[in-house]
Order: sequence, then C-alpha cells, then structure tokens
Amino acid sequence: MTDCIKPLSFVFSKKRRLEADFSGGNLSSDGGLLLLRQLDERLGLFEQFSSCLEDPRDPKRINHEQVELIRQR
Repeated sequence: MTDCIKPLSFVFSKKRRLEADFSGGNLSSDGGLLLLRQLDERLGLFEQFSSCLEDPRDPKRINHEQVELIRQR
C-alpha cells in the first residue's frame, strides 16, 4: 500500500515541536480540543469571539463570565 499522507509538523517554540501523523492507533474524540485550547491561550480566540456577542444578563447577578461559558462549549 502506498503511503500518501505525510506527517505534519507544528513548531510552537524553538524547544518544542509537535508532529502529527495519520496512522490511526488509539483515537480520541477530544484531540483537537488541546490544540484549540493552546490557540485560545496564545491568541485570545474566545475573548475575541465573546466580545462580538451581546451579553443580556444583569452584571450584578453574573457568576460566570460569558467567555467562560463559551469555552465550556
């Protein structure tokens, strides 16, 4: 069988490198969430997204900020 899919490399810093291959193995349904969390921490994705949405709740009664609720989804 021909190996048509080459591994992908992601470099986040000089000390760490992430390599992804698509050979299967043990699969996880939340693997992409780890990458999404890292992107959010570095770029503030969910903060930006939250700022685009109006929060109709009464500020005096808020226990959890809107961005926290978005991150949970």
